[in-house]
Amino acid sequence: MREIIFDTETTGLDPKSGDRLVEIGCIEMVNRVTTGHTFHAYFNPDRDMPAAAEAVHGLSITFLSDKPRFHEKAADFLEFIGDECKLVAHNAGFDFGFVNSELEICGLPPLSRERMIDTVAMARMRHPGAKNSLDALCTRYGIDRSHRTRHGALLDAELLAQVYVELTGGRQIGLSLAAETNVIEITNLARPRQTHPIRPARPHTASEEELAAHAVFLETVKSPIWND
Repeated sequence: MREIIFDTETTGLDPKSGDRLVEIGCIEMVNRVTTGHTFHAYFNPDRDMPAAAEAVHGLSITFLSDKPRFHEKAADFLEFIGDECKLVAHNAGFDFGFVNSELEICGLPPLSRERMIDTVAMARMRHPGAKNSLDALCTRYGIDRSHRTRHGALLDAELLAQVYVELTGGRQIGLSLAAETNVIEITNLARPRQTHPIRPARPHTASEEELAAHAVFLETVKSPIWND
């Protein structure tokens, strides 16, 4: 089962007001295991970068000015994500909104929302009432994020891939997926069983002497219940 974990960075919060996508990072997973295949790109948004947005991800217009426009990388992005696999993101509606806005500008069809998996919604169901930001989930699951000083699409996608594994059952899911991937042979590590000689079956029927002694005993029983 192939899935794509992805994250985006933008100039703001609303593509309908003119905000643009400036970075996207994608991680490929097969059977909940990262494969090492990634897609990552920065984009020139052809507009200014608000200070509030730059403070979050650190991407300045100076840095982005020589980067390709989204339409120049759209075909590579679509080839990487394919046509059918699920697309996993944290607060996925936000990321889908920006990607689909960029695809619309390119005259390309939008990503189907049926492909969307939102890890925020998953976290809220699993941890109701708790903080479910990416940072909070990394802390909850013991995922190292010490190298995350600012938001970054590929780095956040890498962290989210680990969170997603935990939200879907942790590393124990490998047990149920073994049949789909590699068959794992579990060997018995216990001490070898000790062998013993086979003893013949012992007789278990009463002898003539035992039957006679039993009959004598029964004669001594007063008012036996088996006579009622």
